[in-house]
Amino acid sequence: MRCPHLPDGFDFTDPDLLQARVPHPEFALMRQTAPVWWCAQPANISGFGDEGYWAVTRHADVKYVSTHPELFSSNTNTAVIRFNETISRDQIEVQKLIMLNMDPPEHTRVRQIVQRGFTPRAVRSLEQALRARARSIVETAHAGAAAGADGSFDFVTDIAVELPLQAIAELIGVPQEDRSKIFDWSNKMAAYDDPEYAITEEVGAEAAMEIVAYAMNLAAARKECPAKDIVSQLVAAEGEGNLSSDEFGFFVILLAVAGNETTRNAISHGMHAFLTHPEQWELYKRERPGTTAEEIVRWATPVVSFQRTATQDLELGGQRIRKGERVGLFYSSANNDPEVFDAPEVFDITRDPNPHLGFGGGGPHFCLGKSLAVMEIDLIFNAIADVLPDLRLLEDPRRLRSAWLNGIKQLQVSTPLG
Repeated sequence: MRCPHLPDGFDFTDPDLLQARVPHPEFALMRQTAPVWWCAQPANISGFGDEGYWAVTRHADVKYVSTHPELFSSNTNTAVIRFNETISRDQIEVQKLIMLNMDPPEHTRVRQIVQRGFTPRAVRSLEQALRARARSIVETAHAGAAAGADGSFDFVTDIAVELPLQAIAELIGVPQEDRSKIFDWSNKMAAYDDPEYAITEEVGAEAAMEIVAYAMNLAAARKECPAKDIVSQLVAAEGEGNLSSDEFGFFVILLAVAGNETTRNAISHGMHAFLTHPEQWELYKRERPGTTAEEIVRWATPVVSFQRTATQDLELGGQRIRKGERVGLFYSSANNDPEVFDAPEVFDITRDPNPHLGFGGGGPHFCLGKSLAVMEIDLIFNAIADVLPDLRLLEDPRRLRSAWLNGIKQLQVSTPLG
């Protein structure tokens, strides 16, 4: 049944909607009146050959779906809630090789291998290098702004994009001279919904294959001549299970999008939040609360939604869901659920506890790189507070057109000259 409070044809995954705003008023209405709501879509508009999905908007329900993979599959239709209507089923099937789109027990096997690269010790080993890189990134942006006529620059291009890329490249040992390639390929994979980039599904698929090929070559080199790095641990671990070269390639695709795009957008939204909540920026510069990164992720929620597919007939939130129907998990809504968060509309870097779902709703797909992402956010904002404490916002951010990413593609800021 269509909810009478929303306009006919309203769709939370409409890329034009998400380019304009995150639909928080509509999420609030759904949480109150229809927390599990059937969103009808024109046939096949999302690429799945069906006519809609169930929108899940309450924190508790998103967690329930996330922690019951036996009932809600990531593999059947992948975790991406909307492709273009021109995508073929074969193209969707290929994406099942990415860990994000696997179910146990295959997901369990692959995750047990790749999590070697994300142990506390492995992440801590990156901190010194990433701290220096964060400082260098911000100082370079400052120098560039100071050399200009008015001290202005694009925060996304000059600061936000760089550290997540460097962190992933550092993690897997990509040489400095090749890192811009990874950045370019990951952009093309994530931006196919935005006409400004003039990138088609085909170009995005080609970019994905470029990353796979690059990573497979890297894996092959490490198998032949292991080094003291994470790639060698993942592909050449004798007797402990290892990734095949193609599995490693698809793991790098996951890092390029799930690790690079999401952290970049968290940093961009975090800076915008600070510049529109100056009292929080003053508090941060003065005290540097350890709770800051988690609140930035809650506030930004870079992934608006992923999806699952029901593996059997079941009930959720008072609604009967049939086997094979898609279920959208709207993290942006869950992270603003007043049943869980006091004053969720307030950006509060001292918020504690903060049980947000910005890294997923728990269960097998909880973000593998959470500790690395938190470290990156902490490092970059510490550097900004030290080097660029007086940033000013020049104009509203320009948002990415996407069906499932809460992306910022431009954020014009300035720093005082002299």
